[in-house]
Amino acid sequence: MLFGIALGSNLGDRAANIQRGIALLVVVPGIELKASSPIYETEPVNCAPGTQAFLNSVIEIEAACTPHELHRHLKAIESALGRPEKRERNSPRTLDLDLLYADDVICSDPELILPHPRMHLRSFVLRPLADIRPNLILPGFSKAVSEMLQEDHNLEL
Repeated sequence: MLFGIALGSNLGDRAANIQRGIALLVVVPGIELKASSPIYETEPVNCAPGTQAFLNSVIEIEAACTPHELHRHLKAIESALGRPEKRERNSPRTLDLDLLYADDVICSDPELILPHPRMHLRSFVLRPLADIRPNLILPGFSKAVSEMLQEDHNLEL
């Protein structure tokens, strides 16, 4: 199954946090990195004044697991890199890993919503995703990622 994952960091050595997160993910047996976008520096969205800029990237992996299993693994990596489980919304973070999609799976339960419910509103997700999968049309959407990025001028930058 192919999975898209957004990575973001705005605390400490942001680039190293992203690289470490990817490294911790791809050492898991059965997970293979298929694509990685460039890293972008972006202004924080809906964060407290004075919050440091983020570095953002998107990767695509192939994995022999369920979306829920991968989601739990992503949360464990965040925790290992110092992100507290209980935190204020939009607080600074060493690493944020968001599962964006899992092939054509649609899921909506208390643990996981797929495709990610706000990714189409966020240029800091769409821009790097368009670098690796510009023609991807996500379940429930009628436009490709690159079209959403070009056409919507009301995105959260």
